[in-house]
Amino acid sequence: MKKIAILTSGGDAPGMNCAIRSVVRYSCHRDLTVIGVSRGYQGLIEKEFRELGPRDVSNVVSVGGTFLKTARSKDFFIKKERDRAHRNLLQENIEGLVVIGGNGSFRAADTFFREFNFPVIGIPGTIDNDVNGTQRTLGFDTALNTAMDAVDKIRDTATSMDRVFLVEVMGRHSGAIAVYSALSGGAEDVILPGEGRDIGEMVKKIKQGRKRGKKSWIIILAEGAGWTQDLASKLKEYVDEVREVVIGHIQRGGKPSAFDRFLGAVMGKTAVDGLLDNKNCHIVGWENDKPIIFSLSEALMEKKEDYSGLLDLIQILT
Repeated sequence: MKKIAILTSGGDAPGMNCAIRSVVRYSCHRDLTVIGVSRGYQGLIEKEFRELGPRDVSNVVSVGGTFLKTARSKDFFIKKERDRAHRNLLQENIEGLVVIGGNGSFRAADTFFREFNFPVIGIPGTIDNDVNGTQRTLGFDTALNTAMDAVDKIRDTATSMDRVFLVEVMGRHSGAIAVYSALSGGAEDVILPGEGRDIGEMVKKIKQGRKRGKKSWIIILAEGAGWTQDLASKLKEYVDEVREVVIGHIQRGGKPSAFDRFLGAVMGKTAVDGLLDNKNCHIVGWENDKPIIFSLSEALMEKKEDYSGLLDLIQILT
């Protein structure tokens, strides 16, 4: 293998630039040429290619997002457009593809490999931490710290005005950001996707807390739970000073944390090694403080999340 391509796809995540830098510079160390593809799979179809050298990735480790740009390509769902993307790669003598993204990006990569037997390896870049087979995804740590900063600031106001705050964090159908930010931020409760909640019991707990002298009450909701405003309206019928805050897309941006920079560097190097070792339909993961490589089919399975122990701890510490 002499030439590989790299793209970022789906939602952006802090640390993507760190992974791109690692792939480019480590590839140069291994005498590989790297072609950057702009705008994800759409750029693969439209042949938005450019060669990347060591100087092209200078000073990107502290920059959020992805300088290669990203997109969600509807065209890539069409067989003739995937054929076009494949021809573009062959015309440029590209022999392998690194895809940085989440579950949707990996489903597309899996389809591409099965149709054309084209070597592909993934780096999990998503703030949701919802990719099966890896304990951490690129961008999760930064997003968690951003959420934590917001929760800390909200608690200042909640304490000053004896308010109840409902804080919605991102994560799609995953509860990772919600659980970790609730425990780390000293929240009084957390609501996860697919989880019902007894309003009467919640009201009872809030009133008991106030009797014990609690000056604030923060409930973290994962966006996949989908009922922040509805819950706020119901609580306002029984409790004074209830407010809701949706933190939103600021969780995706900003400088990557030290851990996400480290993760990007290690995962980028591991991805290149994987392609050179004929790991042609695989993904890089992180387990027990070291990088791993496992099959893309395993990554596409639903991730089973068991937060029961952490949820119990949140209630105990409250």
